[in-house]
Amino acid sequence: MKNYKIYFRLVLLSFLMLGACNDEFLERLPLDQVSNETFWNTENDLATYNNTFYHMSQDDVNIPIMLGHDDGFDSQLASYYHVDGFADNLAPNHERHRPFQQVRAGRQVVPTTSSGIANQWYGYRGWNFVRAINIGLENYPKAAISDEVRNKYVGEARLFRGWFYHHIVKMFGDAPWVERELNVDSEELFAERMPREQVMDNVLEDLNFATTHIPDDWGDGNEPGRLNRWAALLVKSRVCLFEGTWRKYHGGSNPEMWLREAADAAKELMDNGPYMLYTTGDPLHDYNAYHRVLDVSGNPEVMVWRRYQLGILTNHVQSYFNYSGGATRNFVEDYLCEDGLPITLSPLYQGDDSIEDVFENRDPRLRQTILHPDDSEFYMYHNADGRDYPRIQGQQGGRTSSTGYHQIKHYNANDMIGKAYNTAETPAIILRFAEALLNFAEAKAELGEITQADLDMSINLLRDRVAMPHLDMNPPMDPRYANDGISPLLVEIRRERRIELFMEGFRYDDLRRWKQGKKLEKPDMGIQWNAEAEARYENAIIQTSVDPDNGKTYIDVYKNTDWADPVFDESKDYLWPIPLDDLAQNPNLQQNPGWE
Repeated sequence: MKNYKIYFRLVLLSFLMLGACNDEFLERLPLDQVSNETFWNTENDLATYNNTFYHMSQDDVNIPIMLGHDDGFDSQLASYYHVDGFADNLAPNHERHRPFQQVRAGRQVVPTTSSGIANQWYGYRGWNFVRAINIGLENYPKAAISDEVRNKYVGEARLFRGWFYHHIVKMFGDAPWVERELNVDSEELFAERMPREQVMDNVLEDLNFATTHIPDDWGDGNEPGRLNRWAALLVKSRVCLFEGTWRKYHGGSNPEMWLREAADAAKELMDNGPYMLYTTGDPLHDYNAYHRVLDVSGNPEVMVWRRYQLGILTNHVQSYFNYSGGATRNFVEDYLCEDGLPITLSPLYQGDDSIEDVFENRDPRLRQTILHPDDSEFYMYHNADGRDYPRIQGQQGGRTSSTGYHQIKHYNANDMIGKAYNTAETPAIILRFAEALLNFAEAKAELGEITQADLDMSINLLRDRVAMPHLDMNPPMDPRYANDGISPLLVEIRRERRIELFMEGFRYDDLRRWKQGKKLEKPDMGIQWNAEAEARYENAIIQTSVDPDNGKTYIDVYKNTDWADPVFDESKDYLWPIPLDDLAQNPNLQQNPGWE
């Protein structure tokens, strides 16, 4: 979701404000260009300035709060398609995805500088984003407009600031809260980090202001447009759910307040917002249909999205799609059978002796997420090359997978065929209504207040779209999750979140906030490797291991590599390390525990 009309005068203004100098000569008011002293007058001035935030947040590497698909070579990393590589949904083994492999294996090292998707302390670009917001907040009062009009843009700026600080806190814990413009001699540059709970109190104030003052509709038709109040409510529900569950499972004050804020924000959006799930009554295609088109204008589920257009902003994400390796066996096995039971309990489960068996009698979302061999022609996979899929790494020609489970949810051959490097236009869906349903159900369940009516207005709407049985209040416990220390109902709500939001950037954060990092110690496996597979996937180059639970052999993606035997250190790996250069510049920041 971007406003691409960043005019030349805005660029001049940004340079002027972000690089201001106190030299007496430069303080003279320019006669032929915009200046800080003459700019802040009208509503249009505030709107134009706030466009800066949308422009800056296109930098998905350094400011990934509205993570889409960064352009060019960064499309290989900075895309919400790939972030599941930090967790147990994907098994990337391409060298260009080394940052994901390091974190996934528990072999992340303390970085020297703030750069790259796996560092994210953001360096000067991220903190300049905060500075730009604070400059606006200090200057908005100068405009000769009503408070009601002014506060729309104050709310917009505070939404961006709260969203950014939430991301800093979820990755690093304590953070240096700044709410004014800083200069080279500002004391805050050498201040200690503020405790996370105090930072998050400030974040909640920002989000509450935003959800109160941003308009329901900016009159832009969402094609794409500005962040409206409904988007702010979804962001608030996401932030509050993270913070509430973090405090519940990691320790912290008043998690119930945060969970209630999450539930209330989601509920207001669900009850009063103009959005709904996309459905045409086709359960075999509706789930992934709108994830595979170039224009989602008018889609009732898509709340915020970023348009890519040749000559303005493009990406290369479809061609880099295979760098994510393949979906894991662990993920694929989480799909329920069509009777609503997990594979551990359902008599309908056909096993995994062949990949076709895996799809039999399963939630229709599985076949809309992972490529079934019979669907290659339908999806024109890979660029309608006519080969048999899946193809395993080592096989010649076509697109190969590290696991045998090719992701199809976001695949769009039409955005690759005949297109040169970095000319693709695959859109990025930043916020969609389905998340609100998931946030609401989880928050209510964590509070111990969920009812069947709550399930019917949330989880069961998602299941209705794909003609799956409803979730009731007393599902059986899946033996695979019996030791997680949560109720069977919460198991199923978490499962629904994993399935629905696959490759949308949530899984790693979810495992961390639930304090389930130990799940990342389970090796990433692929399809079963038996005599049939060996003959079918001739010349595949793989490693295999035997599953001690069933005695069958599976692709073991990282066996005999640097990423084998993953570890998760509970004492340090829930937070990331601060780069050494930042600590050298300000020792008062102090390193996170375990990373010293």
